[in-house]
Amino acid sequence: MTGGMLVDFPRLVGRTQGFSLGRPRRFTVGPEGRRVLFLRSLGGEDPVLRLWSADLDGGEERLLADPATPGEKALSAQERARRERARDRSSGISAYSADRAVRRVAFTADQQLFVVDVDSGHVAPLPAKAPVEDATISPDGTTVAYVHDGELRLIGADGQGDRALATPEKDDVTYGLAEHVAGESMERMRGFWWAPSGDRLAVARVDNEPVEIWYLSDPANPQEPPTAQRYPRAGTANAVVTLHVYDLAGQRVDVEAEYEYLVDVVWDGHGLLAVTQNRPQTVLRVLDVDPGTGATSTIAEAVDDAWTQIVPGVPRRTDSGSLVWTEDRGDTRHLTVAGEPVTPAGLQVAEVLSVDGDTVLFAAADEPTELHLWTWSTADGLRQLTTAAGVHTGVRAGGATVVVSDRLDGSSVRFGTRTIADLSVSSPVVPKVSLLRAGKRELRTAVLFPAVWQRGERLPVLMDPYGGTAMQRAVAHRGSYYVSQWFADQGFAVIVADGRGTPGRGPRWEKEAYGDNSDMLVEDQVEALRTVAALYPELDLSRVGIRGWSAGGTLAALAVLRRPDVFHAAVAGAPVTDEFLYDTHWQERYLGDPRADPTPYENASVLRDAAKLERPLMLIHGLADDNVYPVHTMRFSAALLAAGKPHTVLPLPGASHMPPDVDLLTPQLRFLQEALRS
Repeated sequence: MTGGMLVDFPRLVGRTQGFSLGRPRRFTVGPEGRRVLFLRSLGGEDPVLRLWSADLDGGEERLLADPATPGEKALSAQERARRERARDRSSGISAYSADRAVRRVAFTADQQLFVVDVDSGHVAPLPAKAPVEDATISPDGTTVAYVHDGELRLIGADGQGDRALATPEKDDVTYGLAEHVAGESMERMRGFWWAPSGDRLAVARVDNEPVEIWYLSDPANPQEPPTAQRYPRAGTANAVVTLHVYDLAGQRVDVEAEYEYLVDVVWDGHGLLAVTQNRPQTVLRVLDVDPGTGATSTIAEAVDDAWTQIVPGVPRRTDSGSLVWTEDRGDTRHLTVAGEPVTPAGLQVAEVLSVDGDTVLFAAADEPTELHLWTWSTADGLRQLTTAAGVHTGVRAGGATVVVSDRLDGSSVRFGTRTIADLSVSSPVVPKVSLLRAGKRELRTAVLFPAVWQRGERLPVLMDPYGGTAMQRAVAHRGSYYVSQWFADQGFAVIVADGRGTPGRGPRWEKEAYGDNSDMLVEDQVEALRTVAALYPELDLSRVGIRGWSAGGTLAALAVLRRPDVFHAAVAGAPVTDEFLYDTHWQERYLGDPRADPTPYENASVLRDAAKLERPLMLIHGLADDNVYPVHTMRFSAALLAAGKPHTVLPLPGASHMPPDVDLLTPQLRFLQEALRS
């Protein structure tokens, strides 16, 4: 690779946000199946998302709303938190909501509220109190609910009648916002839900007062005071979350709920549902809620001795009223309708994407490196919509489906017979990926070599895993490997392996993550490395590096500390080093309650291994990270210094848990090249 490419590609990754800018996203299909709304920026280096529409009947894509301004206002604390939980680095229109007919849309831009008429394209600003968070239009299109400073408010779509519906009684109480663990660990970004009739709302009240206060400061701006945030670390108090039903006059009904966690709320034509989970996460219940009295009854329940899995998109109900849910039987996660499994053994349901009448659109896999679209209905049974190897997702309404496909040979977005334009920049680095199954456990593994490599040429090795339970890395998706291929083109054999506990291989495989699994994670990477080395003897096993971010950063640190005979250098970005200091819902799912038994937390923490370091280690951490707080890297670095162990720390002032749009690749490359010199 040329020196110019060495310099340009890492910067291009930052400017294009990993080549994601310019791609269409966040689709809404109209009830007649003839129109789709979506967000997209104007190009591959433009971070401003705009609202577009396209018709199935053809014609040009229409730009409905363009919020581009010379400069956006500073985000409110609530909006920064929402975007961080959603891993959203965009600007412009980050979210929108449409009425039932998909003819009127509410959105926020620069934290101001707007409504657009889809047919005419007329955009009207509404005089809502700013900053505005999570604006959602009523199903009938007459009223917009939004949150301002923790207060849930209503305003007419015509701009009239702005008023408070639910006002916090004290500091640290919010109405209509998701608490930290909901957004970070449950994938629930919402805090209020409209009734289909538009005359009531279900509203989450969050009292953060019991939660510990943590502080983040910006060393690059010492004149600024630290920011206080509520963070529920494992074994400490959670926010108190309760559910209430409000009518538009502000009359409130309190909903009965036995368990600590509010996982989701669904309000459809058949009534109000709430999903709750107990603190140990061994019970997950679907409650039928009487919105007039707040009384509840259990209509579905999952129980597991380890933990109950939250599956995105369920529960839902078909038009005929059948409950759509999932059930783990043996080694398969089945889709169930009206309590009966409708998918076969071996097909792992990952997410329910839409319920269109009595047709359920869902994503599922029988091969972990792929994810396909399926439908089920009483009339047609089970049907597979995508077959090309890749990762496919989508949405459906009115009998029409948007199919978003990412494959090793490219990507596409299809809406019926038309293609939605992708304006993203093409990566100058084109991954050449071999997918294989490693070892007796058939670990799904991707292998990448330099573009100009020839057999017989010795190569150092770079392991590039994630390894956590939140996602897979070894998948048939070209976009997953741009950075891995770039490292390969600098002279590495790169190996990406998904070990035990990663999604996509069924409940038993996932439950391997239960308890202290730190040594298991490392051994799975060793098994993948040895399998690939047996196939390619050119791999120089005396020069093996490992890099990762978040869970991957923790894994990288564990690898050089516990298997220095195998791993000779590591780059650990945003690692969890002290397991006691991560959040309740995530940590207690796998390691239990540390108040009852702290041993799994102690054994899994890399802090205890600091004195064992004998290999080069680089630590990278954003100093504004409110997911994995900088304290993890600071305490680990202090422990290494106390043990007399040299190491490298790269602090990122102002950066959150999302890697910033700057060149972080070149420093890692230089570090690994120096550490793994012959």
